[in-house]
Amino acid sequence: MAIEDEFEKKNGFPRSAATLENWRRQPFSRWSFRNAAELVPSARIATDTPQTLPPRMRNPGLMASPLRPGSDETIAWFLARSQTDSFLMSRNGRIVAEWHGTGVERADPHLVFSITKSITALVFAILEEDGLVDPALPVVMLLPETRNSAFGDATLRELLDMRVSMNFEESYMSDGDYARYRRAMLWNPPVAGQPDEGLFKMLCSLKKGAEPHGGAHAYQSPNSDMLGVVIETASGRRFPDLVSDLIWKPLGTSADAFLTVDRFGAPRTAGGLSCRPHDLLLLGEMMLNEGVGQSGRIVPARFIEDMMENGDSEAWAKGDQADFLPQGRYRSQWYQVGGESRAFLAAGIHGQYLYVDPDSRTVLVKFASQDDPQDDALDQENLAFFRRLCEETVAAEG
Repeated sequence: MAIEDEFEKKNGFPRSAATLENWRRQPFSRWSFRNAAELVPSARIATDTPQTLPPRMRNPGLMASPLRPGSDETIAWFLARSQTDSFLMSRNGRIVAEWHGTGVERADPHLVFSITKSITALVFAILEEDGLVDPALPVVMLLPETRNSAFGDATLRELLDMRVSMNFEESYMSDGDYARYRRAMLWNPPVAGQPDEGLFKMLCSLKKGAEPHGGAHAYQSPNSDMLGVVIETASGRRFPDLVSDLIWKPLGTSADAFLTVDRFGAPRTAGGLSCRPHDLLLLGEMMLNEGVGQSGRIVPARFIEDMMENGDSEAWAKGDQADFLPQGRYRSQWYQVGGESRAFLAAGIHGQYLYVDPDSRTVLVKFASQDDPQDDALDQENLAFFRRLCEETVAAEG
C-alpha cells in the first residue's frame, strides 16, 4: 500500500489504474509513454556503452524568448502547453538547449511511436548495402504467406515509400481494423469473440485496395510492420538484435532501448520503440553527418542522399498527408520538408519528433504525451517552431 501511495503521489493516479484500456490517454499517458515496457511485452535493444547523461544544458535565454516575433508566449510556455515531456536541441553536434516537463526524469526512455518506422528503414538500408535485400523485390519472394494479401504483388520499395494499395484505414480511434491491429500487437486488451491472432497473421489478412500499387502516398502503418518481417526473414536474425548491433551500439548510446512485441515475439517495427531523448538525438546527429556516427560510418551515404532527394512530390501531393507538409515528400519512411528546405524528419503520434536541418546543422528532439494521437493544428505549430529555431540559427551565424 505504501508503494502504491508513493506512485499515486508522484503521478496523480494509482499504478493499478493504468491498463491496456487507457494507457494512451491522459492522465495515464504521461507515465505510460515512459514506461511502455511495463504494459506491453518488450524486447531489449542493448547498448554496450551504458553511461550517465552529461550535465543538463540549461538555456534560460532561449526558453524565455518569444515563440514567434510579437508573441507574448515564450518557448518554455509553448513546450508546456503542447504537453511536451522532453525537448533537446543540438547545433554542430553540441547540445544547446534541454527542457523536461514536470515529473519527467531526463534519463527516462520514451515511446517514440512512428519514429520507429524511420529507424526500421535504416536497418533495411544497412542490409541492402550488405546485399541481403533489394527494394525492387516483390514482398512475396521473401514471404510466400503474403500471396493473397495486399502485399502479395507489392515491392519492398512500395513498402518503404507507403505506396501500397491497401484496404485499411489508419484511424487511431476506430473500432474496426485498426483496433484489431492493435489487439494483434498487444497494445489493446483482448475482446471476447474477436480473433486472438499474432501481428503477422493479421497483416496477411489485409486485402488490396481498388487502386494499383505505386500510386499516391497512403500512410498505413502495416507497411512498416511488414517491413520488419521482411528484415527478420532476409537476415535470419531478430529485429531488436539487428538494431542493437547495427545502430544502437555503433552510435554509442547511453542506455538500452526497448521494442514492443506481440505474443509470438514479432517486433512492432511501425511504432514500438522506446529510448532516451539523448540517444535519439545521437541518431539525428548521425543522419545530419550523412550516416557517420562517433565510431564511423553506420548508415550508407547513398541511402541518405536518396532519402533526401528522391521522394515523389506528385505522389505526396495526391496522398493523405499532403496538408502536413504542403511542399513535402516521403521516401524510405522519412519525411522531407521540401520547397527550399533540405530539412527532413521522423514523426510519431501524440507529438513525437526528430527534426534534422542540414543547412543550420541543427537537430531537434521533442517527446510529448499530447491528448490526441493526431492534432493537425498543433502539428503545424510544432513545424513552425522547428523552422523558427533553425532559421534563427542561420541568421545568427550569417
